[in-house]
Amino acid sequence: MRTREGTLEGGRILTVADESAVIARVRSGEREAYAELVRAHTGIALRAAVACGAGADAEDVVQSAFIKAYLSLGSFKDGAPFRPWLIRIVANETRNTVRSAVRLRAVAGREAALLRGEPLIPDSADPAVAAVEEERSAELWAALDELSDDHRDVVTCRYLLEMNEAETAEALGWPRGTVKSRLSRALKLMGGLLAATSEAERGGGGGDE
Repeated sequence: MRTREGTLEGGRILTVADESAVIARVRSGEREAYAELVRAHTGIALRAAVACGAGADAEDVVQSAFIKAYLSLGSFKDGAPFRPWLIRIVANETRNTVRSAVRLRAVAGREAALLRGEPLIPDSADPAVAAVEEERSAELWAALDELSDDHRDVVTCRYLLEMNEAETAEALGWPRGTVKSRLSRALKLMGGLLAATSEAERGGGGGDE
C-alpha cells in the first residue's frame, strides 16, 4: 500500500530512506532483508505485470523480476526510489515472457495445423491486418525502449499501469507538474520515433519496383 510518505510494509511506512537502508543491509550480506522490499512492492509489481500483458504468467514474471532486481542491486543508484526501477524490470521481463509465449504458440499452432492437414492461414483470417497489428505493437515497444528512464517510467505508470496523475506522482516521487511535463515530452518523443520509423519503412519500400 502506498502512502504520501512511502510504501506501507508490515504495518509500518517504508520510505525511500528506509529502502536505501534495506538495500545497504542486503549489499552488506544480510540477504534476508530483501524480503522487506519484496513484501512492500509485490502488489504494484503484479499490477505492472498484468498491465503489460503477462496474464496468467504474472506471478512467475514478478518472481523472476525480483530475482533479477536482487542480482542487479550492485548497480542500483544509491538514494533512488526502488519502485520505478523495479517496474522497469517487471515491464522488460513481461515483454520477454509474452514474446516467448507468442512464438511458442505460433510454432505449436503451425505444427498442429500441419498434422491435421489444415492451411497455415485460415480462410477467415486477415493475415494483412494481423501482421499490421503485430508490427505496430512491436514499433510501440521499440519506441518506449528508446526513451530515457524517466520518460519510460511516466509512460509505463500512466498508460500501462493506468495510474492517474496523482498516483503516478506518488509512485515516482515527483511533483504532479513534473509528471505532466515529462509525460507530454515522452509522448512527443514517442510520436517522433514512430513517425521516423514509418518514414524509413516507406523510403525502404520503394526499391522493389
